[in-house]
Amino acid sequence: MNTVYFELIAKFVVVVVEIVVVKAVAIAIIVQTVVAAVAIVVVKEVIKSVVVIVVVVVVVVVVVVVVVVVVVVIVVVVVVVIVIVIVVVVEVVVAIAVAVIVSIFGILIQTTEIDRIPGRPAILKL
Repeated sequence: MNTVYFELIAKFVVVVVEIVVVKAVAIAIIVQTVVAAVAIVVVKEVIKSVVVIVVVVVVVVVVVVVVVVVVVVIVVVVVVVIVIVIVVVVEVVVAIAVAVIVSIFGILIQTTEIDRIPGRPAILKL
């Protein structure tokens, strides 16, 4: 009789162990599936975040380059305008100075006597 009980207990233990192992395998498969799903979602979100960061960095770089180019163009235009103004002012001042000098010499030539000695250059007498 005792061997029958031991056989029944052994069979019960084997069945319980089989149930526990099957449940453990099922739980492991479920956990693995959940972890894989979470990993896929996390990877998708990380990829989205990286794409957003890359787009933001590219936009910032483009904006900075455009601003630098605009500033350089503005500086070049201002320098060219300043140089043109300086050249025009210098030309006007030189023209006025030449006109004044020519008019002064014209007045001097008109108001002076010119002695001409044959064979010699003219001499201005003030």
